[in-house]
Amino acid sequence: MSDSFPTAVVTGAGRGFGRAIAAALVAAGTGVVGIARDERELRTVSEELGGGFTPVVADATDEALAHSVIREYRPGLLVLNAGARPHMAPVHEQTWETFSRNWHVDTRHVFAWTRAALVEPLAPGSVVVAMSSGAVVAGSPLSGGYAGAKAAIRYISDYAAEESNRAGLGIRFVALLPQLTPATGLGAEGIADYAARQGVDQDTFIGGLQPILTPEQVAKAVVDLAGDRDGAPAYLVAGAGLRPLG
Repeated sequence: MSDSFPTAVVTGAGRGFGRAIAAALVAAGTGVVGIARDERELRTVSEELGGGFTPVVADATDEALAHSVIREYRPGLLVLNAGARPHMAPVHEQTWETFSRNWHVDTRHVFAWTRAALVEPLAPGSVVVAMSSGAVVAGSPLSGGYAGAKAAIRYISDYAAEESNRAGLGIRFVALLPQLTPATGLGAEGIADYAARQGVDQDTFIGGLQPILTPEQVAKAVVDLAGDRDGAPAYLVAGAGLRPLG
């Protein structure tokens, strides 16, 4: 990994999937520039991972930030993982502001970094991995516009891959669609709400999600995909591993 991608950028690196991805990349010998808004969380990750991790406290939706980070660090790998916690309520109890929350964070930051990757551009052979969601396939009726925002991320990756090919840039774009898991704060909150909606206890609901996806499995998927030169544009990640989406 380090020979192909000496430097990677991971957004949302302070917790959950992003933190696990940063740890896996550093362990593989790749220097990671980790971006998140929470300085305390990034400091903790930096202390854990040591000199291989460079913390950048910033808002990942800032397009100027995307351009400046790419210019300064020249990463060979971008992992676009930042996102907001959706407002959990049925559609008629949402406002437009709560319903659109993930469009303004998750989708916007993927758009900003994807555009920057094409405009700068990243070097040939670079890879951009965007974190979508299994909600794109299964829906998510309690999280407002979350599923739609994540579907847009998948399309942005597809569109960018086409433009990279058209321009001969040699940049590969991949979307990951991880399933709901109790192993992250966002997932645990969602499981509690969906279990209550179905009138079952959380253990029963989690039983239907087996095998449980872990952050470490997502991190391994990112490392594997980054090194897979023939990867498909979108993958569904379950506890059992990756499978391409047609």
